[in-house]
Amino acid sequence: MPRKLQSAAISFGLVTIPVNLYTAVSEKDIHFNQLHGVCGSRIKQQLYCPACERVVERDELVKGYEFSKGQYVRVTEEEMEKLEASASQTIDILQFVPLNSVDPIYYEDTYLLGPDKRGEKPYQLLAHAMEKTQRVALAKYVMRGKENLVLVRPAHGGLMLHRMYYADEVRDFSEIEKGQASTTEQELNLAVRLIDELSETEFNPAAFHDEYRERLLQVLNEKAEGKEVTIQPQAKPAEVVDLMEALRASLEKGLKKPKKAEAIPARAERSPAKRAASGKK
Repeated sequence: MPRKLQSAAISFGLVTIPVNLYTAVSEKDIHFNQLHGVCGSRIKQQLYCPACERVVERDELVKGYEFSKGQYVRVTEEEMEKLEASASQTIDILQFVPLNSVDPIYYEDTYLLGPDKRGEKPYQLLAHAMEKTQRVALAKYVMRGKENLVLVRPAHGGLMLHRMYYADEVRDFSEIEKGQASTTEQELNLAVRLIDELSETEFNPAAFHDEYRERLLQVLNEKAEGKEVTIQPQAKPAEVVDLMEALRASLEKGLKKPKKAEAIPARAERSPAKRAASGKK
């Protein structure tokens, strides 16, 4: 069961739908602690002031904004609280747009929305209406004192919320060099054929899994059992010399599509090595 973060309410027109906000993902990265190589003890991080030449406690810290090199303006916690957006729990819908008109680059993170008490009927009505019209909602929502742009969309018979970046937070592609190389019609046709060879009718997330994490966990478990571990380096991809030859060879080889596999369980019994390797749950 995902963890409930907070209660909220979707508002559009004169309609208000009480909802609950839940985490949508469970991070599976393997985390390490920093140990002292001499004795194996976990180290402690300390805050050090080079001017006073001593370790400082967290209650001595204040916020400072660097407006020029080495020059800071201080901001108190009281000032920050007054500057923060009001702690409204309303997801205020501003407009509805087609989902394909929103570039995925604007997505920051994802949450699940579930109906709160007395909110089931309007919740289902909104989800079904958005599904039927193939529209998603852009809204404003305050989280942790910050006003966020969010996108609410129908999914799996319910609603999801994506916290989004603002336009001035996304880099313009013109800042990146895309190259000036030209391609021939023959090269394009071969590339299209190769794409067709590797195409599926829909995305199946269960067909993919984190092979690096699996290899790492295997090594950690073997180490925890006291086994001698020898790690073979991964083969590097061959350098592309002739693009046409590489495309033809790929088609002749018949590159295999990712095999369908069972999804990795969200929660699993952790071995001693997994517990030792993970810095957070």
